[in-house]
Amino acid sequence: MYNERNPDDFLLPTTRLFMKNVLILFCLAIIGSTTPLAAQEISDIQGVEKAVNYYLEGGTKGDAEMVAKAFHPQAELKFMTDDGYTELPIDQFLERIKPSPEGATRLTSIRYIQIAGGVASACVEILYPNRHFKFIDFFNLLKVEGEWKIVNKIFHREELGTKG
Repeated sequence: MYNERNPDDFLLPTTRLFMKNVLILFCLAIIGSTTPLAAQEISDIQGVEKAVNYYLEGGTKGDAEMVAKAFHPQAELKFMTDDGYTELPIDQFLERIKPSPEGATRLTSIRYIQIAGGVASACVEILYPNRHFKFIDFFNLLKVEGEWKIVNKIFHREELGTKG
């Protein structure tokens, strides 16, 4: 006659205790090793968001000083024009920002942030619904002296269809 038995009945009590302790230690090791890393990752994400938001909010308000907080002093913008490939130092870009007391009519969003050690990339979308276009900006950032700074920006301008 077949007799169902619990598979654990075949293990010696010391073996069961050993396996239980190994499992507990394994779980504690995983929790212990990921907690500081997770906290650092959150801190880095917040740092990158801070830099990107200086750029977005400063651009919306027309506040060149706020935008400058986002960028490393030697940062460059690289983009295509009708004349071809163009590079623009950050100081020349900042000179083009004009104050806007009411703020620009635009919608901004961060599409993604990726971080690997002390380097990061981010992508934002800036929609100008009244002007029927949007920018998609890509940033490279470095953690410089504990603070995230944009060191490079490339972008694409996309015309949006108009209804009518």
